[in-house]
Amino acid sequence: MPKIKTNKSAAKRFKKTGTGKIKRSHAFTSHILTSKTTKRKRNLRSSALIASADQKNIAKLIPYV
Repeated sequence: MPKIKTNKSAAKRFKKTGTGKIKRSHAFTSHILTSKTTKRKRNLRSSALIASADQKNIAKLIPYV
């Protein structure tokens, strides 16, 4: 059985936690930041976990990460 290729774009976007959950970063943080409030930008900095519905599909894309 051959190895599964890691999807490189997914590997750059997602990381696995120690318990095996998948972590993601927030969108809307790259430009047009003047119209966003300081509180909103601060909250977008923190990471979040992916939705449980997406867990299985993302895990297939990053099998060895």
